This record gives sequence, structure tokens and C-alpha cells, in this order.
Amino acid sequence: MGAVSRFSFLRGRLSGEPDAIRPPWAVADADVFARACDRCGRCAPACTEGLIRFDRAGFPTISFMAGGCSFCGACADACPTPALDRTNGRAPWHLKASISAGCLSFTGVDCRICGEHCEARAIRFRPLGRGRWLPDVEAGRCTGCGACEAPCPVAAIAVRADANQKETAACG
Repeated sequence: MGAVSRFSFLRGRLSGEPDAIRPPWAVADADVFARACDRCGRCAPACTEGLIRFDRAGFPTISFMAGGCSFCGACADACPTPALDRTNGRAPWHLKASISAGCLSFTGVDCRICGEHCEARAIRFRPLGRGRWLPDVEAGRCTGCGACEAPCPVAAIAVRADANQKETAACG
């Protein structure tokens, strides 16, 4: 394994940040990814959306603050290692958007910014009555692109690993 930052070493993080979102087509197992990624940094300049940053250990992570992923594959194409593998028709990742209780719509404020930024139309608003509309993420339509995360004025949206996918992976 390559060099690990002193900060990560002292906190026992030998494979980078534990909850970091890796680039599309990253090897799912964090330890396998850490061994495969040589931290060359070629994926970041290849990213057409400018989403790739690096954690303290030097591994690539995704930050949706610049926008959403277009799944163009340029990062995986630039990767000289098997850390980003888009062969065999693999899905880019198993991420889904989730909306927390801090959403303005839950407090009665009519805000639909996330839905306006969702190209997949996975975020819908259900009428609750009295002018209130509640957001609902249709997991089957959500690509996990992250385009909804940055424009949220109260940071109520997070794109994270799909819990259903983790359970499926854990079961075999």
C-alpha cells in the first residue's frame, strides 16, 4: 500500500476516509480500492464536471458541490489501475439521494429546487394539502448523480450508498 497521511494513520484510516464517495466505477470494497489506487491523480483533471477531490490520504473522492456527475467515464478511462473499472457493463455506483427532515418543504416552505435539478425526474413532490408539497425520491429512477445536492439551500439532500444495495451485497 502507498503512503498514508499522518492524520489518517493516527486515526486508524489506512485506506482513506471511510464514508468517502469514490469516483464512478470504483471498486466497491474500500480495502481493495485502496490497494488498487496508486493515487496518481489522473482522474481529477479528466473529470469533465470538476467533481473529483482528494481526501487526506490522497485517494480520489467526489464532491457534489460543483454539480452532478454526467457519467461520461473520463475518470475511469484516465485511471491506469483497476481501481476504476467500467468493464462488463457495471453500474457506475450504487448511490441514491435522500432528503432529511431539514428540508424546507417539511416546514411548509414551498421549495422545489432539488426536483428542478434532477434530470432523471427521481424527485417528485406529493401534495399534502393546504399548499404543502412533500419531496419523495423514487429510488428506482435516481442515478445518484448528485445534481440535487449542491443547490439545496439548507443542505437537506445527501447522496450516499443505497442501503438496499448494501444489504444485497452483504447477503451475497
